[in-house]
This record gives sequence, C-alpha cells and structure tokens, in this order.
Amino acid sequence: MTADVVRYEVADRIATITLNRPERLNAWTGRMSARYRAALAEAAGDDGVRVIVVTGAGRGFCAGADTEALKGHAERGHYDSGVADDAPNPGYGVRTEFDAELVYHFGIDKPIIAAVNGPAAGIGFALACYCDVRFAARGAKLTSAHGRLGLPAEFGLSWLLPRLVGLGRAADLLLSSRILLAEEAAEIGLVNRVVDPGALMGEVTAYARLLADGVSPASLSVTKRQLYRDLVSGDPARSTADAIETMNEMMGGADYREGVAALREKRPPRF
Repeated sequence: MTADVVRYEVADRIATITLNRPERLNAWTGRMSARYRAALAEAAGDDGVRVIVVTGAGRGFCAGADTEALKGHAERGHYDSGVADDAPNPGYGVRTEFDAELVYHFGIDKPIIAAVNGPAAGIGFALACYCDVRFAARGAKLTSAHGRLGLPAEFGLSWLLPRLVGLGRAADLLLSSRILLAEEAAEIGLVNRVVDPGALMGEVTAYARLLADGVSPASLSVTKRQLYRDLVSGDPARSTADAIETMNEMMGGADYREGVAALREKRPPRF
C-alpha cells in the first residue's frame, strides 16, 4: 500500500498509517476508508506491532469527506459510504457497541495514537477523536464541520465528545461547528500534547516507543479493553471485579514474570 491513498509502514514495533492524498489535504473517500481499514487490520493482526500511529501526508491530517463525495450524496439524496460489503472490519466482534464506523477503533487491542499534523475536519476530526491518544501540531485546526453542511453530528460524536471534554464543551463544539486550534483543544483535554510542527512525528514516535518498549503488550491490550468496556458499561463494581480476575490470570503469564524480574534486578523489562 506504499503508493496508495493510505501508506502502511512498520518500524521498531510501531505501525504508521498515513492518509495519503496530500494534494487534497487527505480528504476522505470510500477507497481511503477501505484501505485504512485494511491497514488497521494488518497492524492489529501482526504480533510484531505493538503501537499504531495514524497521521496525514503533507500539510493536513484529514480535511473531511472529499467534495466530490459530498456532491454525490447531494445528488442521490442519501448517504453512501462508498465502502464495499467485503471491506475489512478491524475491531469488530469484540463488543456489539464497537461494531460501527470508526467506533471499531475501540475493539483493536493495541494503542492508536493520532498525530494531527494539520487540518482535521468532519470525518478527520472524528477519526482523531476515536484514537486513544492525540498529539497535534501547534496551530492545527480542528472542527466537526457538520453544521455548515446542514448535517447532524456524525459518527457517534454526540456520544463520544461529551466523554472526552464534558457536556458543555461538547455542546459548544457540536452546536457551532466552529474551528478550534490545537492549543485550545489541549486546554480542554481533547488533545493530549501540542508540539511544534517539525517536532510532531519525533514526539509521537518517542511516546510510541515508550509504550512499545517499556510496557507489557499484554498489559496494553487488557488496559485498552478495560478503558472502553468501562466507558460503555459504567459499572465500577464490575470493573473492579474484572480487574481482580484478570490480574489473577495475568500473574501466571510471562510478561508478569519478566516485569517482576526486571524490577528486582533494577533493569528495563524485555517484553
């Protein structure tokens, strides 16, 4: 997929998925969606990959749906994702709540980091929100955009955004469809870290290596499962009971033995 609308590369146990239509600020198409799903499925199924990074080629992250696609929806009078029925469905089958467009990110058992290098609008904004951690280039613009197109809040953002930034802030962003810069996004908790554009991928890679090299892959997988299961279940007693049960299981595993040995020997773990 190196010359396609999505690039896929693996290095140092980090898979980097790059939306690759830089001449269109990586505007989303049905073909891009299918290729993106395929790249995620490949990363999810590769035991040599521990962390996934999503970014955009050129000056943008993803400027939303391609204008030709928007025109097609207007002419048809209804929505068409443009994705074939046999397209990969990464993350599906974990929980029924995750079996939907973009929500499938929650079912993938590896951390997904968004490196927002430029404009993220519409589906690009939603895509970043469904990643686990978000880094953004200083000055990058983010917007849901739907209000200016006469559309509803898309891709479950009316459910997700209040959980990321609180109800009042989510209401502001979704009702107005206004543009916010990366700096404001960090202030309200939507973005985890803002860095200079030239340093973005270096910062993201350093963080991804921290996860890939310093954290047990079994722990990463289980912790991500806990985060999103508990996000939808809202049952702290069940969360606690599950944590104890899972801890008992994991204490019999190789990652736990290595973690304890590394701690006692005062050395980095070798997972």
